[in-house]
Amino acid sequence: MSDAAPDYRQMWTDLGLDLPSHDALLGAVGQMYGDAYLTQENRPEGTGYLDFVLSEVHGLRIKELDDFRKDGGKVVGTFCLYVPEEIVRAAGAWCVGLCAGAEFAYDQVEQIMPRNTCALIKSFMGFKLGKVCPYIQESDMVVGETTCDGKKKAYELLGELHNVHVMELPQLKRDKDMVLWRSEIVELMTKVEELTGKKVTVETLKTAIKEVNDKRRALQRIAATRASSPVPISGKDALLATQIAFYDDVPRFTQMMNVLADELEARVANGTGVAPANAKRILVTGTPMAIPNWKLHDVIEKAGGVVVGEEMCTGSRYYQDLVSEDATTLEQMLDDIAEKYLDINCACFTPNEGRTKDVVRMAKELGADGVIDYTLNFCGLYQMEASTVEKAVQEAGLPVLRIETDYSMEDVGQLSTRVEAFLEML
Repeated sequence: MSDAAPDYRQMWTDLGLDLPSHDALLGAVGQMYGDAYLTQENRPEGTGYLDFVLSEVHGLRIKELDDFRKDGGKVVGTFCLYVPEEIVRAAGAWCVGLCAGAEFAYDQVEQIMPRNTCALIKSFMGFKLGKVCPYIQESDMVVGETTCDGKKKAYELLGELHNVHVMELPQLKRDKDMVLWRSEIVELMTKVEELTGKKVTVETLKTAIKEVNDKRRALQRIAATRASSPVPISGKDALLATQIAFYDDVPRFTQMMNVLADELEARVANGTGVAPANAKRILVTGTPMAIPNWKLHDVIEKAGGVVVGEEMCTGSRYYQDLVSEDATTLEQMLDDIAEKYLDINCACFTPNEGRTKDVVRMAKELGADGVIDYTLNFCGLYQMEASTVEKAVQEAGLPVLRIETDYSMEDVGQLSTRVEAFLEML
């Protein structure tokens, strides 16, 4: 945190955090951030907001949540973009993302979970068991979803420690699956209304849909500039913007990202880039990357490439589609929300041709020279789809590099060697 930052230690203590462990986590994240982000050259000025938010990731934002709750507000924590933020906001609550992107308290996690559980699941459980995540401590309710068997069973264990509600996400996209999914959204709405004591109305839901869509529109503007050459923003900074979108104040974040988008559009017009025009352009697809997981982007861009897009949940899937704003009744709005969210192409769906089409489309639109398919170890969903993605991309005439890794830094040397060879081959 910055030297001028206020002392948040009493707040952290009141939230039940383990301060020595929490200090160690913040120190490690700060070091990782400095190495990955603050060493970049010619960054857009608008990324200063991202630096500020990250510097206060467990400070100012937590104080805002804390003050909101002390005034009677409720906070809902989520692990996945399938949980409709519009519903949470329409019922008067705030929504924050909880997934964790670093190894922590794995010794405790492995007492209740298999060692060969994916890093994302082990991380969020480690953050809870290790008492280092103020976001989950500020969450009055945590909403999970059945996107994979590992998360589904992990939510049972988390439910012994926290107030957890799980949404049943269908694994197909038939008409009867839409009926089930819409009923899950209605049930979530009821749960959040019970939590806040406030009813979702046509007015509050219409406002929430517009607010969240505006956030997506700002991210769409940023994403669109990445099709230019030279690229006006690094892949790392674009990834960070989407990561922060999960937990920052919605109107403020939207405003600041539109300021950044204005700057990027001016950079495109002026031909100003963060990498040479001949830098190899990479589309990354696969498992989501939660803060502070910047490893692959950092490796690619330090090897001389530039990441021009992410077909993943911490990327295009988060912002590429909007909820319709045309509805005039609550029932129509719920229909629109259900339709938008079920249309997301997670690897949990079978079949999942939509994802491979998105990868190929994005690669062409963004002028990618190659695709890197990124999978966390033991993430069965994305590991199983890797062959399908590779085949589709190769048939479209682009080379593919498949990467399997975790949150540790032990394989950075090996990854760098493989990525450098891939970039040279391009």
